[in-house]
Amino acid sequence: MINKRTLLTLAAATLLGFGSMAAQAAETVRIGWLRGPNDITLAKSRGTLEKALGEKGITVEWAGPFPAAAPAFEALNAGSIDITAGSSTSAIAALAARVPVVVFGYQKMAAASEGIVVKRTSTIASIKDLAGKKVAVNRGGTGEYLLMQALEKNGVDPKTVERVYLSPSDSGPSFLQNHVDAWATWDPFLSIAEASYDGKVLADGNAIGSDNAVVLVASRTFTDQKRDTLQAVFDVLKSENAWALEHKAEAGAIWAKEMNLPAELASKIGENNAVPTTPVSDADAAQIGKIADWYAESGIIPSRPDVSKGVVGLK
Repeated sequence: MINKRTLLTLAAATLLGFGSMAAQAAETVRIGWLRGPNDITLAKSRGTLEKALGEKGITVEWAGPFPAAAPAFEALNAGSIDITAGSSTSAIAALAARVPVVVFGYQKMAAASEGIVVKRTSTIASIKDLAGKKVAVNRGGTGEYLLMQALEKNGVDPKTVERVYLSPSDSGPSFLQNHVDAWATWDPFLSIAEASYDGKVLADGNAIGSDNAVVLVASRTFTDQKRDTLQAVFDVLKSENAWALEHKAEAGAIWAKEMNLPAELASKIGENNAVPTTPVSDADAAQIGKIADWYAESGIIPSRPDVSKGVVGLK
């Protein structure tokens, strides 16, 4: 016969068991944010991810800020974060290095948000004039892509141009101090170069023929095991993007503040970077594959990765 004390003991054990199960069921999504003008930065600043995911019992844990995609992808590869942002070019380089990134959001870059800059006093007047010069780029990312694409389009032998591999944070001072002759970069660095480093745009993304994009990425493990959570995150980021499209000046102000930039750059940054974010379509995946082909042919990466394994279709 079970006495009262036994029943109380069983009840307590049951409650403890439920408590343990609840603790195990609690979910956390770890997001690495880049100090850049993207949807993740907006969501972080406006607190929308915490609110929306909190209603689903999901906690948001932030990591960063990361200065560029490469270190963020390193953190993802190490298992320290689940989701981050970057460029399609940096995602290709990561896939080629066997980093398990999966692209789930695609945002075609505006032409004015990337380009090659030179000093206003420079004698460099065209891409052809880069022969014999030093150009700062980030290895395997947007900068190297822009430079190599520009050289190919203008018939300049890449061997005649010295690529100086620097992080974006190191490229600015190097450009300012004339250690390099030009800088291939993207916003916010492009706007900073023009506003603070006496720079002028030699060629923007349109003149270069860039097919680059901002991408949202997750780890393969998170994509496979937490698809519903990934969709929930993407839903919030799409809402942030829709808000930015309707409020470019306000979005620019948030981005400028988060990046510690002068307020006078806010309007330009908002105008350049508030562009639509969509799920990855077949055409988007094909475009990423096209860049991957070109990367491999140009020797930027040792071999072409299987892009089909690096994208996922969400709603």
